[in-house]
Amino acid sequence: MSPLTGLRVLDFSHALAGPYCTMLLAQYGAEILKIEDPASGDVGRSWGPPFTGSEASYFLGLNAGKRSLAIDLKNPEGLALCLDLAANADILIENMRPGTMKRLGLGYEAVRARNPRVIYCAISGYGQTGPARDDTAMDLIVQASSGLISITGVEGGERVRSGHSVGDINAGMFALIGIQLALEARHRTGEGQFVDVSMQDGMISAMASNYAFYFGSGVVPEPLGTRFATIVPYRGFPTKDREMVIAVASQKLWRIFCAALDRPDLADHPDYSTNPLRVANRKVLEPIIEEILRAKSCSEWSKIFADFGIPCSPVRNLEEVVNDPQSTAREMFPNAGATRITGPPVKLSATPGAAQNPAPKLGADTRATLAELLDLDEAALQALSKSGAIS
Repeated sequence: MSPLTGLRVLDFSHALAGPYCTMLLAQYGAEILKIEDPASGDVGRSWGPPFTGSEASYFLGLNAGKRSLAIDLKNPEGLALCLDLAANADILIENMRPGTMKRLGLGYEAVRARNPRVIYCAISGYGQTGPARDDTAMDLIVQASSGLISITGVEGGERVRSGHSVGDINAGMFALIGIQLALEARHRTGEGQFVDVSMQDGMISAMASNYAFYFGSGVVPEPLGTRFATIVPYRGFPTKDREMVIAVASQKLWRIFCAALDRPDLADHPDYSTNPLRVANRKVLEPIIEEILRAKSCSEWSKIFADFGIPCSPVRNLEEVVNDPQSTAREMFPNAGATRITGPPVKLSATPGAAQNPAPKLGADTRATLAELLDLDEAALQALSKSGAIS
């Protein structure tokens, strides 16, 4: 049995942040009822190419293991169906603009009136309070508004977006954390609560070390490429054939690193003997290290550093990661039908997570789920279909 078996989630989310959260919930056993617009479905269904068959690969990678219910929230009968489903749900999650669910008649108070135990999680760009509450946001926008883009890029060069949608994924993870915290509280009180997740709040929290640097120094950080402001050497270096990253994050490692380079003279050099000195003199020290590393290939250095216990890695592309034996051993790219997806990231010894069924076609589970959970017969389902409440 999976750890979340028995939990029912009513999922009104779309795009990335919410679907990522419910993907993780599904991988650990929760039942996900994905409510979609009958006309268009989750916007992620259209985010291609690439496509696998008729479905966007993007959507397939985030929605395995969920049921799709095509229900029109603007139809009074569709709204009533959702409230009936919410009455027996453990969790409701949405990532619409603040106030949208309330205007539809599905806000927290309306749902709580039907189900006081419900945990209602709302993900938005800036949260449900504050002057930016109603501002529109996407991952790119929040990467900028949180300060991330200001420190991402190469020194003296263009600032860039993070190569993956870190604002959305971060929000999805904090939503999962918030839901788990609320579940723990419900065990004690018997009551649910409202979980307010802001993409910007999550990014600020995740950048705690960056803000600590600013608070401690008063210096506004700038992009450093792969470098780290307070540790040297800690960055990417070119070797004979490709780039690798090296992290020498302690004084003990510094001495070992100098031995691995066959340069023991650097260990106690008056300009490099402590980390503060190495940070102050990085513009001299890093070219010395670079020249040494260019003499051998990445694989040669990887073996040497592994023998010495120096943290390092080649800068891999996604194809290399997919084919890496470590990824295979950890079952991080399982099959879900005709496509591969990312696997459960947390390994539990007694109640492990697992990849689920493939992502559903739009509305594939509407009738069967409503019949099962609301005890609707075929005549009732036909009537709902005729009225446009479901498809």
